[in-house]
Amino acid sequence: MGQAKPVLVPDVSQRNIEIAYSFTGAELLLFGAVLYPGGRLPGVEKPTDVVVVVKGPVQSILVREKEKVAGIWVNAARLRYRSAPSFYAILSSRPIGDLVDDRTRAIYELGLGSLQLSPASSAPPEEQDRFASGLVDLKRRSGLYYEAPRAVEITDGVLYRARVTIPARVPVGRFTAETFLIRDGRVLAAATRDIDIRKSGFERYVARAADNHSIAYGLVAVALSVLFGWTAGYVARRL
Repeated sequence: MGQAKPVLVPDVSQRNIEIAYSFTGAELLLFGAVLYPGGRLPGVEKPTDVVVVVKGPVQSILVREKEKVAGIWVNAARLRYRSAPSFYAILSSRPIGDLVDDRTRAIYELGLGSLQLSPASSAPPEEQDRFASGLVDLKRRSGLYYEAPRAVEITDGVLYRARVTIPARVPVGRFTAETFLIRDGRVLAAATRDIDIRKSGFERYVARAADNHSIAYGLVAVALSVLFGWTAGYVARRL
């Protein structure tokens, strides 16, 4: 009979986040406990570490590369990714490079350098790497991708907690918070909790109208733009 493994019992402070016009971001507390077989804690020579990964819904993204031609920046090469996460944050009790090897990081997508972005074309590996680095850099600068080593606090080897920042520009949809228990370079346990982020109030009505009645939504948007432009011009002439 195999040796019993530890069990993770994770939770999140807020499983539903509503985005209104005044939304400026949110901070989630991810916490939980590690249940060890027989209540026996690991020895200090082989401590356990906790890694938390929060992912947003995947989306298709087209990345364009610009180059300067005759003094003007123009779009050059481009590469589409079929399933890039719209949001990605990894928090760990120690730097992820100190916890697992490259193969394990790739299997569980632990770290920005280990994301499986699924390019839609068979571009050369060096070109894929260049575009992947560019995509990650763009997402990082907008606050949608980030790494936070040593952001997970572990108490008495059993309780853990971490805080993840959700930026104001976060996309809506079903998010997942994955927790991994790691010891001696191996993932011993994993658990997942879902987080729903959705629009509320007038923003939700506008988003639904854009999805369900795209043609009417576009015509109304154009009409309003013309009306506001005409009104602004009329007021300027009167003044």
